[in-house]
Amino acid sequence: MPKWMGSASVMSAAVTGIDVRPVSVEVSLIYGTPMMQIVGLAQSAVREGRERIRAAAAQLGLHVPGLRITVNLAPADLPKTGAALDLPIMLGILCAKGDLPQDALDGTLAVGELGLDGSLRSIRGALPIALFAAAHPQVARLLLPTANLREASAAEGIAVGGSESLTHILAALKGKVQLRAPMALVSPAGGTTDGRGPDDDGFDLSAVKGQPAAKRALEIAAAGGHNLLLSGCPGSGKTSLARCLPGLLPVLDVREAVDVTVIHSVAGLMADGSGLKRARPFRAPHHSVSEAGLIGGGSRPRPGEASLAHHGVLFLDELPEFGRRTLEALRQPIEEGQVRIVRAAGSACFPAEFTLVAAMNPCPCGFLGVPGRCRCPEETVLRYRRRVSGPLIDRIDMLVDVPAVRWEQLADAAPGETSAVVRARVSSARAGAARRHGTTNARIPPARLEEACRIDRGGRSLLRKAVTHLGLTARGYHRALRVARTIADLEGRGPVSDDHVAEAIRFRSPH
Repeated sequence: MPKWMGSASVMSAAVTGIDVRPVSVEVSLIYGTPMMQIVGLAQSAVREGRERIRAAAAQLGLHVPGLRITVNLAPADLPKTGAALDLPIMLGILCAKGDLPQDALDGTLAVGELGLDGSLRSIRGALPIALFAAAHPQVARLLLPTANLREASAAEGIAVGGSESLTHILAALKGKVQLRAPMALVSPAGGTTDGRGPDDDGFDLSAVKGQPAAKRALEIAAAGGHNLLLSGCPGSGKTSLARCLPGLLPVLDVREAVDVTVIHSVAGLMADGSGLKRARPFRAPHHSVSEAGLIGGGSRPRPGEASLAHHGVLFLDELPEFGRRTLEALRQPIEEGQVRIVRAAGSACFPAEFTLVAAMNPCPCGFLGVPGRCRCPEETVLRYRRRVSGPLIDRIDMLVDVPAVRWEQLADAAPGETSAVVRARVSSARAGAARRHGTTNARIPPARLEEACRIDRGGRSLLRKAVTHLGLTARGYHRALRVARTIADLEGRGPVSDDHVAEAIRFRSPH
């Protein structure tokens, strides 16, 4: 009969979607045939941790000859993925063997991937794990790789310590050395925590020649979070305009920065040693992107481009070239600001409050209406435009023509308004909307829309004509109301007048 040697339990966590679930790593050692077995719905990356743990133990002289090791990851019905459980499994083995006192891990939640040389490598989901640990009453300390320290330190109410090697962690748990402490985050007033500013991508509105109507639409979109479709011939500046939009948006506040960083951390897009993201996301997927790549998915759901653009901009260039099914999948996140994914292996809900900016040519060749340039048959043009469905177009607040830039505009050396100047107006308008209803105008709850967008008699008459004669749908009516509210906010005016409504209606039906 095999003889029992010892057991131990270590707290850890697993990321599912962007949610975090507690995992208890239970280790049992008995004398017998040397082997290690990991149970509890461990996926391949977790099971492969046996080899990493063996190699790291041999490298550090922590041999366990003649022992049968059983590791149970509880709860057993929760799928565990990734390599973040390497560290707690190793610590559990050492505790069960007696090389490490169990009370050294009391109140400690541990995560980390082991290298073959005993080093600790960064993991995905460090910030959501830290937020979970801060909210868990039994956790007093979070132990993780040094590369994740700055990211995890954004969670308040939890002591965070890290190390770059297993040797250092063991010495710290025995009280011989101190764990690495996170570097202080830079305050919003002192700059961004990842070293970037909103205009660091080099795109400034002053560099775009001409296009006053498109620039006006861009400012309105930034102020209210409204979706925008730019249509024009190649070279008219559609992409440059879209690239300028993040520079018109205010820097992320702390709550938004945490939301964005959580999603990028789960997706594995955080660089080692980085902290909170302050720059607004700008995602521009290629038109060959799959449905799962755009809105998220997979057997174990991961966030897609729509969620990675949360609190930022999702730019879809050459809109009709995207797959029809892929585009239709955007309907839910545009309306609800989130993506719900259900799979046999589990479900997940990802936030997706983005500003959609789409661009397209007026016809397949791109030069419709230019004398001598376009020879596209009318049926070909109609077929091209029908690639984007009416229900999706109806969810876009502003439709803007972007004509070719004239020579006089190209040769004009006078500088236009900079992104910083426009951003000041945008920030003021957004602040007013936040005081009024706590969100952007594009996200006003339907129950509060009429109250927030009270219009005078002339504006109501214009909307009635738009619904009656221009075929404005109920959704289009509500979106026009929201745009009119934003135009009034940019002017610093409380009531919405007929001028604001007229401009909003023009953007619903470009000529």
